[in-house]
Amino acid sequence: MKKLFRRFRKKKSWGNEVMLPEMERTRAGDTRQITGEDPVDLVKGLLACASAQSIGLQREKNEDSLFKICTSINLDGQLIPFGIFVVADGMGGHQNGELASAAAVEKFIEITVKEVYGPELREEKLKPVDELEEIVGSAVRKANQHVYDQAPGGGTTLTAAVIHGHLVTIAHIGDSRAYLFTPEGKLTLLTSDHSLVNKLVEIGQITEKQAEKHPQKNILLRALGNDINPEVDVCTREFPEKYSLLLCSDGLWGVVPEEMIVEILDNTPFLPDVCKKLVDAANNLGGPDNISVILVKHS
Repeated sequence: MKKLFRRFRKKKSWGNEVMLPEMERTRAGDTRQITGEDPVDLVKGLLACASAQSIGLQREKNEDSLFKICTSINLDGQLIPFGIFVVADGMGGHQNGELASAAAVEKFIEITVKEVYGPELREEKLKPVDELEEIVGSAVRKANQHVYDQAPGGGTTLTAAVIHGHLVTIAHIGDSRAYLFTPEGKLTLLTSDHSLVNKLVEIGQITEKQAEKHPQKNILLRALGNDINPEVDVCTREFPEKYSLLLCSDGLWGVVPEEMIVEILDNTPFLPDVCKKLVDAANNLGGPDNISVILVKHS
């Protein structure tokens, strides 16, 4: 157990360059929308998404990776929103952290596009929720093997969302997070951190307030690249119109207070501006870690 704890302490590493569409290397102090030429992806009024990423102010290199796909499926002449969104936060030092996060995202996207989007597009039929959850969970486990193959000694968190009509399926391991934001301004956490500190909170040994400053808050109990058969959390929730989905690494949620995140989400209508303000807020509070943000709105 001590070996696992030591292995997944977050360390400085080398820069992350992921050769996937809509991914982009960031430079020190840089914040930008990672969305190609157009800062917002629109799917005929069904989905809008944007993202931003920064190396932060205290790290030498970027170990985070993110990816997003906004599209739709035609069912009997009706366009149904479909999207795949992933945030991964690599660990391991040297190049292992950046390689691990990139490898995990690459494999997850490859499998979900091939086994979910491709067949649904051809058949014009949505998969049942239980089948979708099985595919998504399997994609994370295969991503885990890919991390072993491509980044030995490295590890990564992975939080992914597959939007599928009016539902969103979340796959999660580590401490990157997924939130649901309602039109009324309520922010709900959809994931549970697989961290030592969160476990201490759950069993009542420390309070949530104590957890914020705990010296071991970056120690993970679960991550890709640690266990050959990792336990992955998978759940499906409703994703109604006017709701928003926020995926982020702990460089955001571990630095920016929740009330500040809510204020930015509630008072900034343009999605790229929201993402930039969230990243800027983390950097304004010291930017101790890499920061990755994806925001999706069901319009």
